[in-house]
Amino acid sequence: MNEPESAPRSSADEPWPVRVVSQKITAWISRLGWVWVDGQVAQISRRPGSNVVFLTLRDPSADLSLTVTTSHDVLHAGAPELAEGARVTLHAKPEFYPGRGTLSLRADEIRQVGIGELLARLEKLKRLLAAEGLFARERKRRLPFLPGRVGLITGRASAAERDVLMNSRRRWPSVDFRVINVPVQGPTAVAQIIDALKVLDGDDTIDVIVIARGGGSVEDLLPFSDEALCRAVFAARTPVVSAIGHETDAPLLDYVADLRASTPTDAAKRIVPDLADEQRLIAQARGRLDRAVLGLIDRERHRIEAWQSRPVLARPEALIGQRGAEVTALRDRAARNLEHRIRRADDALEHTVARLRALSPAKTLERGYAIVQRPDGRVVRAADEVAADDILRVRLADGELRAAVMES
Repeated sequence: MNEPESAPRSSADEPWPVRVVSQKITAWISRLGWVWVDGQVAQISRRPGSNVVFLTLRDPSADLSLTVTTSHDVLHAGAPELAEGARVTLHAKPEFYPGRGTLSLRADEIRQVGIGELLARLEKLKRLLAAEGLFARERKRRLPFLPGRVGLITGRASAAERDVLMNSRRRWPSVDFRVINVPVQGPTAVAQIIDALKVLDGDDTIDVIVIARGGGSVEDLLPFSDEALCRAVFAARTPVVSAIGHETDAPLLDYVADLRASTPTDAAKRIVPDLADEQRLIAQARGRLDRAVLGLIDRERHRIEAWQSRPVLARPEALIGQRGAEVTALRDRAARNLEHRIRRADDALEHTVARLRALSPAKTLERGYAIVQRPDGRVVRAADEVAADDILRVRLADGELRAAVMES
């Protein structure tokens, strides 16, 4: 709401007195009126001889608190068994006390939240987170087979811490832990668990984070169903294991975490392998490998023995003699074939020479014939091819003559 136009403005030259500022703050706060507030009781203070009861009301999901004043009658009427750590809903009006400069809530009705209502709220929150995909199976990450270092968030000197450390080291003696102890119930639990989660998630040496706590009532386990914690686990880069309570306990953290362990002891079995089991598996694998190699060697030895038993390897000289005889036979056959071909070719050549000789002009000349040629080498075949006084060459079987043509 805006101030009236007539209200004076403060300035460096005309500052407001503290009383004026206090009055204006009181006026502004009183405009909020009566509201219903939900929170967790962090502290109850009853003063002897006074009807006033002071409560510290804390937000379960944030490091914020407010002071609440009420009367014994109001507290007795709405929450007679109220104790620190309980969840309440109260009807109150904010008030500013100028004398101390403090703000508090004045409650005229207080209702302690029962188990049924708590479970109903958790179920509603569960549906909301599921709809947003915080429980989706496909986003859950696999844990490393053998983490280099494990982050553990748990109560100081608790049974859960002892179970996780002892059983993990029993399974894998060299496993390394970074433990951060925090309250695991009460009004400060959520904020400190989230802070520890951020520290471990920012540590590059941490491969997996375990959030562990022993069993307890529904109210005791409420911090592990807190919306802010669930969202912090969902946003973490490092895989998170939830190991809260017993197997029947199921805080919302179980649904958001990458792995849900039924108990802290179960978490120890999930985060590191069993050294004895791994050694046994290695021994079994080595045994199978040895048997496979020996079997292969045995099969190859039998195969070599089978090869050695064959005649070709048992008496290799027999094969060489057989192949030698085949080579000799082929060589003799080739020699006979070549000799036969040469004889046939020689006979054919003799017949051809004889035919050539029979058809040779030299044979004709031997029978008394002669060849008459002009000086240019042309053979004279008719008388009209020459003229008187032409010099002709006459070839005989033995030598040649030169002759002149005479007129007939």
